[in-house]
Amino acid sequence: MANANVRRVKSSEIELKDKLVAIRRVTKVTKGGRTFSFSSIVVVGNEKGVVGHGLGKAKEVTTGIAKGIDDAKKNLIKVPIVNGTVPHEQEGKYGGARVFLKPASNGTGVIAGGAMRAVLESVGITDVLAKSKGSSNPHNVVKATLNALMQMRDAKTVAEHRGIDIKKVFNG
Repeated sequence: MANANVRRVKSSEIELKDKLVAIRRVTKVTKGGRTFSFSSIVVVGNEKGVVGHGLGKAKEVTTGIAKGIDDAKKNLIKVPIVNGTVPHEQEGKYGGARVFLKPASNGTGVIAGGAMRAVLESVGITDVLAKSKGSSNPHNVVKATLNALMQMRDAKTVAEHRGIDIKKVFNG
């Protein structure tokens, strides 16, 4: 879902912090018994507008997390942040997960649950009101949150896209 306003970022250029969103133990039942493996979803970000997510699967937890971090560094996007919050209200969807992001005044904090909170804190948003509707599956909630963030556009981007002065964006 690459939009025109989404800019890809190279992970080598920035210092990223990683957050583990969820770990799941997956069991494969075979004739010889059960085989356990682990699936982890990880979010990385520089807390200055760059964020990415990744999925890692392995027989051991630490290896799975490391693979998730490597995968997340390959899927980085740049998100517009205005005064520590999102530029405008936005809904995001992925699978059965629906999320709603709304700008908040300074000092509000990140009002969001679980998987959404990890994404919003990693991207560097400090004040936002967020609601997760539908599925609470962490994989889909993370992807729905990133979908909403990818659709965000700041005033400068809108002005460039329309080919008008930035003051005209607000005055109509």
